[in-house]
Amino acid sequence: MYQKKRLYLLASGLLGLGLALMSLQVGAQESLTLERAVSLAYERNPEFSAARSEIGIANGLRRQAGVIPNPELGFEVEDTRADRQTRAITITQPIELGGKRGARIDVAEANRSMVDADLEVRRQGLRADVIQAFFAALRAQEGMRLAEASLSLAERGAKVAAAQVDAGKVSPVEAARADMQLATVQLDLRRAGQEWDNARQMLARLLGSDAPEFGELMGSFEHLPDVPSESALLARVRESADMRRALRQVALSEAELGLERSQRYPNISLSIGSQYEEIERERVNLVGLSVPLPLFDRNQGNVLAAARRADQARDLRNAAELRVRGEIQQALRDWRTARADVEEIRNRILPAGQRTVEAATRGFSLGRFAFLDVLDAQRALIDARTRYLQSLQAVVDAWARIERLYGPTTTFE
Repeated sequence: MYQKKRLYLLASGLLGLGLALMSLQVGAQESLTLERAVSLAYERNPEFSAARSEIGIANGLRRQAGVIPNPELGFEVEDTRADRQTRAITITQPIELGGKRGARIDVAEANRSMVDADLEVRRQGLRADVIQAFFAALRAQEGMRLAEASLSLAERGAKVAAAQVDAGKVSPVEAARADMQLATVQLDLRRAGQEWDNARQMLARLLGSDAPEFGELMGSFEHLPDVPSESALLARVRESADMRRALRQVALSEAELGLERSQRYPNISLSIGSQYEEIERERVNLVGLSVPLPLFDRNQGNVLAAARRADQARDLRNAAELRVRGEIQQALRDWRTARADVEEIRNRILPAGQRTVEAATRGFSLGRFAFLDVLDAQRALIDARTRYLQSLQAVVDAWARIERLYGPTTTFE
């Protein structure tokens, strides 16, 4: 029994040493706040950087849309005999009719506005991802702290059980149960450390790094964020990123319909030039005009397709509004429920569980309770701590869903 106790104490010491070394390494790095994490993600995240390049692409398309067609230079020779040749040189300028150039500009402007909306959706999505990853790492950090507290309880229980066995007051079975509980808590602590490391790695990737370059996370679950009321958020549905994108998609499809309609009008080509005849030794001026005859192709198929795409965009806008309303209502319900759970567990269940463990351990040492009562109290407290962490994550997830839809709705603390 004494040898087994020494082995458990040695294992606990090694585990504590490893976690302490990990904490020292993290502490040597610069601490990170949520506001700083979001700022770094905007600067360094490669996917977001690639999305920003779309703005330059859209600007290039807008510039090209306003360019008028180039003139054409033509040269013709009749007859291959030098003394009988007739040579002509002409310049032909296509002239667009039907407002094609203005329609192209409208499409390019609508496309640029669409790119801005897409970038805003990505921006808010990245912000929400960072919020979730930051608080997941913070929750893992809190989970490791709670696991260390659970290990302290389990070690205390094992010591009390071993002392009771040595005194002959309880069966050695009680000490074996205490050892099993201690081993289980040690496993939980190792898993908590691995979860903390994984969460930090995930956050680092969002910040554009393959390894964490930050130390301790500066945040707290003591002051959870407040979000606007349901009526305030529902009144701002059209300000959500998804709705702005849907509205701009409608504008883009209507601009594309206008472009297709402008294509029904044929362009004309105006040419001027000069012709010289070797035989007559005479130069004459040339003026020409050519107009396609829209007898068969009046772009009617493309106009119909563009009109249906515009109808589709309006239907998708209505669907997006319904979806955003449903998502915000669900997120608010989840947020309220999870926050109430957090307050209940933090203020009532955890303190009561801690008092129960202490009372059961003290009673067992005095011979009033069996060790099973101590184990039950410890397990209940560990389960409460697990539910507490899960409720914290649920609060953050609901908050992040609101941020993903509306962007910043709260200030960082």
